[in-house]
Amino acid sequence: MIVVAGEALIDLVPGPQDPLPGAGLPALLPRRGGGPYNTAVALGRLGSDTAFCSRVSADTFGEALLDGLRTAGVRTCLVQRGDEPTTLALADISPDGSAGYGFYAEGTADRLFALPPTLPDEARALSLGTCSLVLEPGASAYEALLRREAGRGVFTALDPNIRAGLITDPAAYRARFRSWLPYVTLLKLSEEDALWLAGGEEQQGPGPAARAAGSGSSDAGGADAAGVIAAAAGEWLAAGPAAVVLTRGGDGLSVLTPDGEVTVPGERVEVVDTIGAGDTVNAALLHRLAAHDALSHTAVTSLRPGDWRDILGFAARAAAVTCSRAGAEPPYAAELAGR
Repeated sequence: MIVVAGEALIDLVPGPQDPLPGAGLPALLPRRGGGPYNTAVALGRLGSDTAFCSRVSADTFGEALLDGLRTAGVRTCLVQRGDEPTTLALADISPDGSAGYGFYAEGTADRLFALPPTLPDEARALSLGTCSLVLEPGASAYEALLRREAGRGVFTALDPNIRAGLITDPAAYRARFRSWLPYVTLLKLSEEDALWLAGGEEQQGPGPAARAAGSGSSDAGGADAAGVIAAAAGEWLAAGPAAVVLTRGGDGLSVLTPDGEVTVPGERVEVVDTIGAGDTVNAALLHRLAAHDALSHTAVTSLRPGDWRDILGFAARAAAVTCSRAGAEPPYAAELAGR
């Protein structure tokens, strides 16, 4: 079993039509979301035995979130419930399909997550990330879960999935992130997140995705950013993880291990939006690692370049499907068969 721990929330996504003609206001369509939630749903759709560990509101949105998990075949035995409202994330979709978010998270149910006494005996892996590791008091409980399960030999995957607007003290968060690395088996993050965590964002300006979209940054700036990311990824790898996976949007994915680097190209697709693409990568990596019987630190370090090309290629194909449709709608296993 793979346990995914973290927030479940509702994305409010701009709709295609103005509900009030002449008002200039887009319709806001509620969609199930949250990085860990999307990862759990994607794992369930791919056919992995998955459980979701979180605190979910008892309101209408919370019930819809649980329905989404059950429909995907995800176990909800580790879900705590609360009377507080569901967190809302207001999505802002750019012309290139990338998404930014504003959060309404004060006093919401998922922030009050409490450390569960145990995980099921069959739990082989634990995946965490995003807002759940930022917003207290729940963040400390999720951190304690990471440390406890790593200590008993569970494979741990971390996707920081930075939401900078929620981080009031960047330096303190970066230090906290570094303190997690000895407890992490697989670190996965985007180039933009890697640059932010390395502290290079302030010096380098927009991240790689923004430059690719035509922000006007110079090639030299891009080269400098790439150097910052490469140096930081090497340091993070040395701190504990068996592998560091970097996502590069349409340019594909790379993995850094003590034996070197493997890169696969992205799958070309007409992008509707990128909501949930990184979460789909999380799920696809874990699903394919399980297929290689590599859900342990030792097994990951034993993977050969050909194994990694298979794993990363599968993740790239899965993310492309998600990007081809609106919202966080990860693929089912049948949709990837033969791709």
